[in-house]
Amino acid sequence: MMSMQNDNLPHVVVVGGGAAGMMAAGVALEGGACVTLFEGNDRLGRKLAITGKGRCNLTNDCSAQEILQNVTRNARFLFAAMAACPPAEVMALVERLGVPLKTERGRRVFPVSDRAADIVSAFSRYCADARIVHARVTDILANEDGVYAVCAGNKEYKTDAVILATGGKSYPLTGSDGAGYRLAMRLGHTVTALAPSLVPITSSDPGCADMMGLSLKNVGLRILPAVGGKVLYEDFGEMLFTHFGLSGPMVLSASAHLHGQNMTDLVAEIDMKPALDDKTLDARLCADFAKYANRDFANSLSDLLPAAMIPVAVRRTGIDPHKKVHSVTREERKRLASVIKRFRVTLDGFRPIEEAIVTSGGVEVKEVNPKTMESKLVKGLFFAGEILDVDAYTGGYNLQIAFATGAAAGRHAAILHKEG
Repeated sequence: MMSMQNDNLPHVVVVGGGAAGMMAAGVALEGGACVTLFEGNDRLGRKLAITGKGRCNLTNDCSAQEILQNVTRNARFLFAAMAACPPAEVMALVERLGVPLKTERGRRVFPVSDRAADIVSAFSRYCADARIVHARVTDILANEDGVYAVCAGNKEYKTDAVILATGGKSYPLTGSDGAGYRLAMRLGHTVTALAPSLVPITSSDPGCADMMGLSLKNVGLRILPAVGGKVLYEDFGEMLFTHFGLSGPMVLSASAHLHGQNMTDLVAEIDMKPALDDKTLDARLCADFAKYANRDFANSLSDLLPAAMIPVAVRRTGIDPHKKVHSVTREERKRLASVIKRFRVTLDGFRPIEEAIVTSGGVEVKEVNPKTMESKLVKGLFFAGEILDVDAYTGGYNLQIAFATGAAAGRHAAILHKEG
């Protein structure tokens, strides 16, 4: 068995070199621990490097309480960790590490450079004093006294504490392949059902493929039953049509609300003109029709709708595309207004978990101390980040969870040896 480093200091092993793992390693180092960080990839922060379309929305510039209001699973569990490491703390750390930040719409926080790689570099510097081992941890050994070793690269490493920060099952090519769940279960932990969250939604509606690549901004979106029932999700913002259905920020957020729903019973309803009520929209249509009175109906809508949507919208109105605008009846105009305000897309399901931004489900939080992130079942075993059964909406909230839980785990793992 290999001893980690100096036996006079606590030995902390961090498994996973993503956002939570690097934060945990850095905080444990600041707490005086000797740290070894295991990462199966050839570099740290591989998933972090692709977040926010390569820009890295690392947190949200709001209070800890507001973060919790945007957590969709087990928000109460995060209360202590978020209070100890709120967004302001994360932002101050990143800027101290040399990366200036900016706040954009929705209070989303990005590096001024718009380069996620700068955030990865900053956290790599934060844990630079750790011993980095590029090997996969295949087992964690524990007895009645707690964790005592990890196995990686055909070697066994002595340790006082282990922080599992292996991520979920989304984006497996970045290393988040679910291995951490298997390690946790082997040590007696429960892993709740895993499902994709913040994931694109599929639709067999042919209109989606016809409008593939069309990005909509400043539109309203509602998800509701096709027949009757209450609205399940409602938002205003951006979305995207793809060859398989719908994507974009609002759609990803909507997916977090729809776990357990029979997706084939639901529709997405898009309001192309959310600033206009029905009466105001009708006045707008009358003005446009007067302007383009002698045009074919299909050629009169460019001021109202994006070009890629016009053929689909025209089909849905049932109006002859070659009918002259001055011949369009009041009833037909009402049908057009309905299509513009309530553009419906039938839904089928979700894209695979491998395409999800985060994994819903994970290590059962009832088995974890919310203040320290230490296992209640195995002394010296800690959890951080997406491996836990917590997730949130888009907007920097999930990375904030990773940083806050990573900080809690790193802080308390570092003092475990001293307490003993």
